[in-house]
Amino acid sequence: MTATLFDLPASAPTDRVLPPAPLNPGRRSYDDVDRVTYLGTHQPSWLARPEFAEDCVPLCVANHRLSGRKTLPRAVTPWMLDSGGFTELSKHGRWTVSPYAYAADARRYYDEVGLMDVCAIQDWMCEDEILTNTGLTVADHQLKTVASYLNLMTLDADLPWMPVVQGFTLDEYLRCVDLYERAGVDLTLEPVVGIGSVCRRQGTKEAVRIIETLWSMGIRLHGFGFKVTGLRNGASHLLYSSDSMAWSVNATHHEPMTGCTHQHCGNCPQYALAWRNRMLNSLPDYRQLLTLTA
Repeated sequence: MTATLFDLPASAPTDRVLPPAPLNPGRRSYDDVDRVTYLGTHQPSWLARPEFAEDCVPLCVANHRLSGRKTLPRAVTPWMLDSGGFTELSKHGRWTVSPYAYAADARRYYDEVGLMDVCAIQDWMCEDEILTNTGLTVADHQLKTVASYLNLMTLDADLPWMPVVQGFTLDEYLRCVDLYERAGVDLTLEPVVGIGSVCRRQGTKEAVRIIETLWSMGIRLHGFGFKVTGLRNGASHLLYSSDSMAWSVNATHHEPMTGCTHQHCGNCPQYALAWRNRMLNSLPDYRQLLTLTA
């Protein structure tokens, strides 16, 4: 049987290269669903590539990929700014980018790149490994996450900041929602709210229960780093939007696609679009429709 984009197991051996993944001949878009399924990329130049504008494929780019550049691409498709929090806290155990610098960067991207949908705040994840790095508690991280939203709104309230709810158990997420409310922020009135610290357990019943509960409260959720398995296992119809870089990791374990001359397709727009098309086509139709009305 020929391997496909979805045949790669979570712990695929690095010494075995799979056959090239085939292009997807099916539909390339699901109307508004495409607008909220952000394709993660390492390459800021993709923001200006015409193939992403053709079907209005939204992209997700991390701040550290854009910060410090003398010239910026002019976007031809909508995109979201990821703050790069997991990288920051994993490497340094703290934020090395000040709120002032981050707000200034986001303002520059909004003005010079254009078409920015949302920019994520400088949130604090609550996975055990991150807590170990910071030496703080879940409660500390939640307070710092809420404070980040308030600080960034104070610095530049006209930017489309996306608040994020953090925690690990359902009660902790509800406590984070309460912290926002006590600070005068009604998350049900926000265009979209990120849900952190669930991407590594997105296919579990606990993660789905957390997402279901927040969704039932009227909060429009964005799922960071949601892969195919997470979307298939009950999350796709509950998330207003999601992003993923899974295609790039997947590509490094396949031979290049037919016609490609690079060693692997880990930074190949053709492969990225094929992966995304297959992902969208793999979701049950009823979930696609529910996503449109979420």
